[in-house]
Amino acid sequence: MLLLLLLLLLLLLLLLLLLLLLLLLLLLLLLLLLLLLLLLLLVLLLLLLLLLLLLLLLLLLLLLLLVLLLLMLLLLQLLLLLLLLLLLLLILLLLLQLLLLLLLLLLILLLLLLLQLFLLLQQLLILLLLLLLLLLLLLLLLLLLLLLLLLLLLQLLLLMLLLLMILMLLLMLLLLLLQLLLLLLQQVLLLLLLLLLLLLLLLMLLLLLLLPLLQLLLLL
Repeated sequence: MLLLLLLLLLLLLLLLLLLLLLLLLLLLLLLLLLLLLLLLLLVLLLLLLLLLLLLLLLLLLLLLLLVLLLLMLLLLQLLLLLLLLLLLLLILLLLLQLLLLLLLLLLILLLLLLLQLFLLLQQLLILLLLLLLLLLLLLLLLLLLLLLLLLLLLQLLLLMLLLLMILMLLLMLLLLLLQLLLLLLQQVLLLLLLLLLLLLLLLMLLLLLLLPLLQLLLLL
């Protein structure tokens, strides 16, 4: 009987030892789980910080692009004003050319009339006067021709300027389109980053909800 009692006691002690070992193992596992959860929390916090930095950088880029767009719009307005001024100058030059051509026609008619008078009249004084008038008319014709040439040169220069301005406008429009595309891409990236942030926040909330449960388990 004593032997049986001793054996039972030994068995009880062994069972207690086994229970203690199991409890220790459970505690170790819980501690390991807690450490892993803390590591996960730290990693998630780092990811959140990185995503916030990326969002700030994207916002700064968006602001820069908006400023550039405003500057480009101002430049486009200035170019349009310059184009309007050039067109007005071209119209004025065309009007001046028409006036000069009319004057040339009048001078040619006067020359023809003087020549006819010169042929009709044979007196010396009249001939001298007619010659002087002819010389004056020739000088006027030369001046008018020179003015016409100058106006043509000015028109060519203005046309070249117009072409350059149109090319600049086209380049500015292309740059504006590129900037708009970049803005759209950045907005899409911002939306994606916001979605990632929301997901990470949800994960953080889940982990924060799980931490009290783990603490309760440890206390138990």
